[in-house]
Amino acid sequence: MKTNLKRFLLSIGIISLTISSLYASGKKPVQYNEDGDIIKTGWNLGPLPVVAFDNDRGFQYGALLNLYNFDDGSTYPNPKSAWYFEASAYTKGTSKVIVNYDNREIFPGVRLFAGVSYSNEKALDFYGMNGYQTLYDAEALHIFTQDEKLLNKMEGGKYPMGFYRHARNLLKAKAELQGHITEDFYWEAGYNLNWSTIKAFTPDNYTVLEGNLYDLYQAWGIISPDQANGGLISALRLGLMYDTRDREKNPSKGIWAEAHVSAAPSFLGTSHPFTHVGATMRQYLPIIDKKLTFAYRAVYQGFFGKDVPWYALPVYTVMGSADADWDGLGGYRTVRGLSLNRVQGLQTFYYNTELRWRFVDFKFANQNIALALSTFCDGATVLQGYDLSNRTALTNPGAAVLYEKFIDTSKADALHMAAGGGFRFIMNENFIIALELARCFDKRDGGNAFYINTGFLF
Repeated sequence: MKTNLKRFLLSIGIISLTISSLYASGKKPVQYNEDGDIIKTGWNLGPLPVVAFDNDRGFQYGALLNLYNFDDGSTYPNPKSAWYFEASAYTKGTSKVIVNYDNREIFPGVRLFAGVSYSNEKALDFYGMNGYQTLYDAEALHIFTQDEKLLNKMEGGKYPMGFYRHARNLLKAKAELQGHITEDFYWEAGYNLNWSTIKAFTPDNYTVLEGNLYDLYQAWGIISPDQANGGLISALRLGLMYDTRDREKNPSKGIWAEAHVSAAPSFLGTSHPFTHVGATMRQYLPIIDKKLTFAYRAVYQGFFGKDVPWYALPVYTVMGSADADWDGLGGYRTVRGLSLNRVQGLQTFYYNTELRWRFVDFKFANQNIALALSTFCDGATVLQGYDLSNRTALTNPGAAVLYEKFIDTSKADALHMAAGGGFRFIMNENFIIALELARCFDKRDGGNAFYINTGFLF
């Protein structure tokens, strides 16, 4: 498998290099910057097949296209504008379409971020609220099946996870502007929309006596009937950002910090109004200049309101990026190794610490190539929990018995942690192929997790 993986990475690298070189500067004289890198100019085109792996969603297949416009090369390695297109699907039942746009000069002194995406998730992770206050243990379930392959897996300790799944269609869109206050200080303003439709997941070849956690949360009254099937979030955002990174996609030094507030009132069409506050601190500390870097990220997210909708909690807010909002805590973009949506609450905190070693740089096919290794430790916790009171104990005694089995609010949530390492193929400081392996410290958060994706985590 390792040999096939190496061949795969070499193949997509060669494909990307070949196509990019065809659409790069052509016959123009090659120029170098002070670091010895080739200064890219004009449009650089990077179409690729999507062949990736996410531990939470399975193998991914499809196609993507990166378009970078470096124009005269004066802003390299940061492009003056960029497009990103993707259409892909995962073997565990998710399909998605993404279009993102980033432009630094459409308005004088103002940068534009815009993006839209649609995902159809047939088996999305749902582990309840407040981390360890909701039981995550498939072995504690009563699972019935006549499928011999599944029976053999269960005898080997691998249990199906349908109890901890639901289905969701999600449309996300954003349009945000960013402008200078001073050289390194920025203002941010924008509009974001998230429209979800949610329903229960029904396994094909087995049944669970307890049903599924999503239905139980409704039976206990934690998820109210008017919120059970999702809703519309229509929000305005304002924020401030401080940014001294030397490079955006692959920084080796600097600080990148931001704080923002989002208001999702009913007059904008929001189904269940609330206010959101987020703050992120990132720093890149050079140990050996441009070769060895220690990087960390600390993130706080809080939801405030009379009746904050449960379906808003997994949507993790992002500003200052062409990406639409992330899908929640856990997985490649937030806390590696942690099962997706394992940590949800009204107020959450997570961190990433990472040591990055850029061990080789070279030129190939008129492209700047680098290879890097990393080791990391990530963690997350719930600071303020969602109300997990059983509101139907008197009217639904059967559900009350299961409530005692799966919900325990006697202790606050603890820190969920994972650690691991990774490898990256870096081209022109923007196109980055990433492989990472992580393992959770506590089996209640997952086990080993492997990811093939693009970019750095932060």
